[in-house]
Amino acid sequence: MPAKLLDGNLLSRQIRAEIATSAAILGAKGTKPGLAVILVGENPASQIYVRNKVKACAEANIHSELIQLPSDISEEQLLSHIQKLNQNSNIHGILVQLPLPSHIDSHLVLETIAPLKDVDGFHVSNAGALMTGKPIFKPCTPYGCMKILESIDYPIRGARAVMVGASNIVGKPMAMLLLQAGATITICNSKTKDIAAHTKEADILVVATGIPKMISAHMVKPGAVVIDVGINRLPDGKLCGDVDFDEVKYVAGWITPVPGGVGPMTITMLLQNTLEAATNFYH
Repeated sequence: MPAKLLDGNLLSRQIRAEIATSAAILGAKGTKPGLAVILVGENPASQIYVRNKVKACAEANIHSELIQLPSDISEEQLLSHIQKLNQNSNIHGILVQLPLPSHIDSHLVLETIAPLKDVDGFHVSNAGALMTGKPIFKPCTPYGCMKILESIDYPIRGARAVMVGASNIVGKPMAMLLLQAGATITICNSKTKDIAAHTKEADILVVATGIPKMISAHMVKPGAVVIDVGINRLPDGKLCGDVDFDEVKYVAGWITPVPGGVGPMTITMLLQNTLEAATNFYH
């Protein structure tokens, strides 16, 4: 029997409806949640992501400001834009779309965002707070993955979880969230020997490597929950994940599709974090 589909589109619609209601209530009290999105340069993929974020804000009763800057902007000018937004009381969340042009230090840029407006959860103080179990904001993609697990009421406590990929944006924070929820967690990276030996043990398998169809059916434990964070474009223009969906769906118990799995949840949790930032500001 094929795996049950973890439909990120459906779940995100439900959560966004709740966010829209809460944002409207907050707006009626005089605090309309506000998100500023900074886009540097003309990267076509980034432009699509940003367009989707702005549209999602409008549907969720969240005010958004898109700040488009040329790719040759100096680092100093970009930091100055961020500092102004830090001071702007109508803006509760600030997001800088990555990647940035090579002459700009993205670490420095992320550190300039005020931690209380860091709705991406990337600031070093947020990352450190996540380590101790008290983040102000959870990074959006791992937060979305946790919501997916919550939606099927999966017993994370005591489960074996394997994270394939160790990035600061997904791998490490995802491992921390699973650990805090009581899972026994293994993190695999590009240097891990015999990855399949680890993945085959996983009750919960999360994959974020950027390698198309890296995880095949023989690498998955029967009945496992498989969460595929990857999104890759194949030469024929089709999108696929880091998991070989067509094979793995006959082994896993639950699986996220690509597209329509984790992707919509990432933007949803960005809206959630912006709402939380505005709520904290209101209080």
